[in-house]
Amino acid sequence: MAAISDVNPFVQPPKGDNDFARVTDNVSRIAEVNRPPRAWYIAFGISTSLLGLFGISVAYLFWEGIGIWGNMNPSYWGFPIVNFVFWVGIGHAGTLISAILYLMRQTWRTAINRFAEAMTIFAVICAAVFPGLHVGRPWLPYWMFPIPNQMQMWPQFRSPLEWDVFAVGTYATVSLLFWYMGMIPDLATFRDRSTSPLRRALYGAFAMGWRGSSRQWHRYERAYLLLAALATPLVLSVHSVVSFDFATSQMPGWHTTIFPPYFVAGAIFGGFAMVVTLAVPARQFFGLKRIITINHLELMSKIILATGMMVGYAYGMEFFIAWYSGSAYEGFALLNRAVGPFAWSYWAMIFCNVVTPQVFWFKSMRRNVWVIFFVGVLVNIGMWFERFVIIVTSGSRDFLPASWGYFIPTAWDFATLAGSFGLFFTLFLLFCRYLPMVAMAEVKAFVPAAHASGDHH
Repeated sequence: MAAISDVNPFVQPPKGDNDFARVTDNVSRIAEVNRPPRAWYIAFGISTSLLGLFGISVAYLFWEGIGIWGNMNPSYWGFPIVNFVFWVGIGHAGTLISAILYLMRQTWRTAINRFAEAMTIFAVICAAVFPGLHVGRPWLPYWMFPIPNQMQMWPQFRSPLEWDVFAVGTYATVSLLFWYMGMIPDLATFRDRSTSPLRRALYGAFAMGWRGSSRQWHRYERAYLLLAALATPLVLSVHSVVSFDFATSQMPGWHTTIFPPYFVAGAIFGGFAMVVTLAVPARQFFGLKRIITINHLELMSKIILATGMMVGYAYGMEFFIAWYSGSAYEGFALLNRAVGPFAWSYWAMIFCNVVTPQVFWFKSMRRNVWVIFFVGVLVNIGMWFERFVIIVTSGSRDFLPASWGYFIPTAWDFATLAGSFGLFFTLFLLFCRYLPMVAMAEVKAFVPAAHASGDHH
């Protein structure tokens, strides 16, 4: 096993040779060092620049209105809802890793679950921004919530868009509680190791008096199990509800019962791709190669391959359903995706989501860090294109040929999209710098199993 100082010079080796001390020291020093690695500063500078671009885009949107976007008749939803569905999907892998794999007693999740959960929170924040911007009245978002108001107006509860408010709101609340509860023992460790009075006070406040007694551990494990059981149905329900935005309409290409499982598989697929996209740089620049091993990346690659096959099957089934329905409109909508004016986006989606993951059939590819990272990036691109194909391609050619048009995004569409990534990565980099990236308490519970797993580099 390589020493920590050999893996990353900014992380100092622990004084003792105890496995628990190694894990604690390895993770804690990421937040304790005065200066993070240079790569962190470069990434933070880029992400905050994009966040500034996002702020400018939103400010100009508020000033001029949604006419600055490329939304047109009949493709009214455009980029904002594409981005919304994309970011909601990204957040699903965190809950899957944390809740479902926890209930299934999969010990390998402990190395990656913490920043996967953080990814969930930040992705949901990015997703929640877009419906509020897209309604065109961003100063009236409270109309979407069932609260008393002076005009006696209430939400239309039969609207799938209203279902999103409750589904995403519940998902964000439970995910935030699950993430925070899992961090409590680790925040107490940061509190006890802190030399700064301010940091000790802040970590101590959020640790809520944790001392690690048997009674506290008993209550903690019961509460964590209960939250995992509550979060598990959300993995299946939230993106199913998002798919109802489309499936309950009469629009050709949307009106299909395959959307709920199709969207869930796609969300897990894209979410795991984002996890590996974040895990590879994190283990490299923060000295976590001994904790996030190549075995973890290989297991996630297998999940990406499996869910990618599910998504590819769903793509094929869409054509079968259109043919079997006997509806000329459904048949045209699917054919229009493949050979119509937006065919370039459809085949980009097929290449990224179906063709690219096939390299993971080979073990050498599943254990190659650069291949895993590259495939993760391509899958994320492909999943964004999937939402673009569903929303824009179907919307641009509806029942009435007289209203057909070609959707052309503007510079402000791209600026808002890039800015949402700036928001996501800024929050994630701050999390990496100041909070425990790895669930130390959970990893230490399986240290012997981790040593027995083989390759740690």
